[in-house]
Amino acid sequence: MNINHFYKTFGLCISSVLIMTGCNTFYSFNQKPKEKVSVYAVSQQGIGEKLGTVTLQDTSQGLKILTDFTNIPSGPHGFHVHEYGSCGTLGKDGKVGPALAAGGHLNPNHAEHHGTPLTGHLGDLPFLTAQADGRVKETSFAPRLKLADVKGHAIVIHSGGDNYSDTPKPLGGGGGRIACGIVM
Repeated sequence: MNINHFYKTFGLCISSVLIMTGCNTFYSFNQKPKEKVSVYAVSQQGIGEKLGTVTLQDTSQGLKILTDFTNIPSGPHGFHVHEYGSCGTLGKDGKVGPALAAGGHLNPNHAEHHGTPLTGHLGDLPFLTAQADGRVKETSFAPRLKLADVKGHAIVIHSGGDNYSDTPKPLGGGGGRIACGIVM
């Protein structure tokens, strides 16, 4: 093999590696960041078993929310971002209960009423529906939220549904907190 052929082949190999590395770097810079949040059962005694994950990602439609849970009681469940990043049992007023340390729904704009993900508290998310086998695998969007808005806050699943209203019961009429995770 002559030396000229060697340098051409070597140069071609190096160019190919640089092009592939450059394309890969370009691709990774254009990926939107994702945050995978582990969600745990909560009770009066504290934090229990892991029930699954929520994956959050910014999109042009708002915050994309991918849920993947097991062992959730079947039926609809309220689903919210809460004001504090804790799933502990001690609330700010000294009460003890499942995930009370998460505080209320995230509401930095002081919306007067609970509402839909378009009109209510900033932390109001589309409700979840658990199947008969306890699985929840859904994709939804929170149009007013970005990943940066929820970092450092708790994501909470409530027992019972959410009618996106403060009537006949406040905060969508759902029940107590049954699961919680912290967005880091």
